Amino acid sequence: MSKRVTIDGVETLSHRWANLRLYKIHYTRTDGLTQALEREVHDHGHGACVLPYDATRGTILLVKQFRLPMFLSGESGELIEVCAGLLDGDPPETCVQREAIEELGYRIDNLRQVASTFMTPGGVTERITMFLADYRAEWKVGSGGGHAAEGEDIEVLEMPFAEAWAMLQGGQLADAKTVVSLMFLERELSSRS
Repeated sequence: MSKRVTIDGVETLSHRWANLRLYKIHYTRTDGLTQALEREVHDHGHGACVLPYDATRGTILLVKQFRLPMFLSGESGELIEVCAGLLDGDPPETCVQREAIEELGYRIDNLRQVASTFMTPGGVTERITMFLADYRAEWKVGSGGGHAAEGEDIEVLEMPFAEAWAMLQGGQLADAKTVVSLMFLERELSSRS
């Protein structure tokens, strides 16, 4: 692929929380035609997410928080999703253990990586590594909720897996990483039966 792409120029449009850059490229198509293209690319690093499951009680932990892009799309802005965060230089396993304590208030164990995907490859460089994990009621170490100083206002949701699965089937869950994680957990639970 590197022989088909030539980067002619890069212009930084923003470099606050993330980098937004305009790339000017020449791309050679599969039919041999070369095109000059411009693409804006958003880069804030890679992330990881985790869906903790308590096999004894059949429950999972999710979070609910405000997401501005969702709100700007005409939705309420309140999104139910798996616990997630940016790697910040850590391995994905370390990231989800940190985020589980910060956002959920729980320690987790028995991490199982189920996927590592680009969620919006047309304009965002982020790769999200997804995990399933175990948790227990007695592993609660704090209240969760994230860091208020970082603008996080996270509500922890503990619910039966069956309830979350019904929400997914009913179209009530709109977050891709959550949908994918729930599908992997459902597959894991089905294989145990």
